[in-house]
Amino acid sequence: MEPEESINVEGGTLALCGSDPVTGFFRDGHCNTCAADQGSHTVCAVMTAEFLAFSKYVGNDLSTPNPAYGFAGLKPGDPWCLCAGRFMQAAEEGCAPQVHLAATHIRALEIVPLEVLRTHATGSGA
Repeated sequence: MEPEESINVEGGTLALCGSDPVTGFFRDGHCNTCAADQGSHTVCAVMTAEFLAFSKYVGNDLSTPNPAYGFAGLKPGDPWCLCAGRFMQAAEEGCAPQVHLAATHIRALEIVPLEVLRTHATGSGA
C-alpha cells in the first residue's frame, strides 16, 4: 500500500494535518491516501462539538475513547483527516468543521467541490 503523491487542493505539497492525536489513513499525520482508502480520509478538518455530535448521530462516534485501538477520542480543536463524503454530508447539513486547505489532499476534490472547502477554510494551520 503506497500513498499517492502528497499534493493538496491548492496544488502545493501536502502539509501536516495533525500529530496529537496522530491522524491519517496511514497514521502519519498527513491526509495521504491510496486505492485501499475506500473512505477517502483526505479532508484535514478541525473538530467542533457540533460536528462531533453530528458524526456520532450518523453512526461514526469520533469522540468516545476506544482503548482497544489506542484511540483516545477526539475533542473540539483536534485536527483529523476526515472522510470526504462525511465532510460533504456535514456541509450539506450545515455543521461542517473548518478545513485546513494546505493539509487537505487533492483527491478530496473527487467528492467535495473546492468552493465548498474554501467556504469552510480556516485562516491558519491545524
